[in-house]
Amino acid sequence: MKHRYLPMTEQDETEMLAVAGIGSVEELFADIPEKVRFQGRLNVSEALDEYALIRHMRQLAGKNADFHTYTCFLGAGIYDHHVPVVINHIISRSEFYTAYTPYQPEISQGELQAIFEFQSYICELTGMAVANASMYDGATALAEAGALACGAAKRKQLIVSRAVHPEARQVVAAVAKGLGFELLEVGTRAGVTDLEELTARIGADTAGVLIQSPNFFGCIEDLRAVEPVAHAAGSLLVVSSNPLSLGLLEAPGKLGADVVVGDAQPLGIAASLGGPTCGFFAVSGAWMRRMPGRIVGQTVDRDGKRGFVLTLQAREQHIRREKATSNICSNQALLALCASVYMSTMGKRGMQEVADLNVQKAHYAADALGRLPGVTLPFLQTPFFNEFAIKLPDGASIAAINKRLLEAGMIGGYDLGRDDPALEGHMLIAVTERRTKAEIDEFAERLEALL
Repeated sequence: MKHRYLPMTEQDETEMLAVAGIGSVEELFADIPEKVRFQGRLNVSEALDEYALIRHMRQLAGKNADFHTYTCFLGAGIYDHHVPVVINHIISRSEFYTAYTPYQPEISQGELQAIFEFQSYICELTGMAVANASMYDGATALAEAGALACGAAKRKQLIVSRAVHPEARQVVAAVAKGLGFELLEVGTRAGVTDLEELTARIGADTAGVLIQSPNFFGCIEDLRAVEPVAHAAGSLLVVSSNPLSLGLLEAPGKLGADVVVGDAQPLGIAASLGGPTCGFFAVSGAWMRRMPGRIVGQTVDRDGKRGFVLTLQAREQHIRREKATSNICSNQALLALCASVYMSTMGKRGMQEVADLNVQKAHYAADALGRLPGVTLPFLQTPFFNEFAIKLPDGASIAAINKRLLEAGMIGGYDLGRDDPALEGHMLIAVTERRTKAEIDEFAERLEALL
């Protein structure tokens, strides 16, 4: 036995070769011409023993700027929120950690119940009637929502605000191109969707209006004003939302949204170097049969005992292909469980308190940074949640500043000029409940020194 984790003995290999009718492993590759085979040694290191390999991997991992050793002010989609220790304890249990698709409900009741509770929490947060068992992430959820709008309205045009996360807009554009939908973008004014431009561009061909609130700049959109514009044109209103912000903000469903999507990463899901995360997808009752992915329903068995099953399945694997509304192949059940445990642990009051901490600390930071010489807040007149943009003095290099901040043990903000040349010199700052007053003050002091 050459390795204790690979229990393949020489006798096992000999017996397998005999059954295959060959004398060596090399004979398996006899059909590949000798001239196209690699003839040298691969440029890889020699094999390491277990102790040396673990030490080497720890050294590599130590080069990462993690949230345990660095103070993070970077958001733009992935946030440094508190993850209660109970979450990792629950999701590490083998019945959840190793669970796959619950095709057989009689042996998957725990998994199905966990998903059902996730759906229930999402409905309560968003103010919608039905939620599915989760999506891959917030961006793909938004793209699927656009596809739902086009199918429901039987139209071929979508309007998306440029205040939506740029990566989400890219995903929506890719899906729209594949499905043959026209995609129009409307600009922003004071950090939010330009309502006048939206009103001018929406028309009889528009199937859905896609809005994010709080949006990419952290600003809160006026959904009460957007809703009548969308519905007057016969379009669906699709809102992408930060679920944590709904601890304070009115639920989008109460403001007229037809579809509410988002990324559940703020709800107890670790950043994990950028993913994976979990998307949520909720609709009003009128559109539940068009919702992609899975829905877990509550029922009773023949003895009257409560049970859970997959229901209203819209996936092509389960029903006739021409009737399928989506080809999404799976969901993020384990990460949805993270969100469920988080919401049940925090409760309504805890969610409100955490959301309030995000608001208060972000506004304290904005006030501190706005007083720095040469620094302005371009969207100061617009309400924001836990992110805000600052404009640095002309000539300031955000890349150079972030490099110096990293050397000081801080992860700086996001360079908005990467996505929009008009926002060159603008930095997006995220402040969550984990940031202390001392950390915010130190960040302001170091940024002032660097400027």
